[in-house]
Amino acid sequence: MIRKHSATLHGHRTSLSLEDEFWTELNTIAKTRAIPLAVLISEIDDQRQPESNLSSALRVYVLHWLKSKRDG
Repeated sequence: MIRKHSATLHGHRTSLSLEDEFWTELNTIAKTRAIPLAVLISEIDDQRQPESNLSSALRVYVLHWLKSKRDG
């Protein structure tokens, strides 16, 4: 199910729509990296292409993370 989530990025609140499974994985990644979830989301936001949206960038990040763990 897609849900609205809020995060503070660089001092500004933003909302994003993301499936529960991706939100759970983002939390797991942040815990694994020992960083706050907001920091992880900010990093992904800073690295995404200007024409992509944040929700898509988060999904792609999770996919790449999981693939790297499987293949690594």
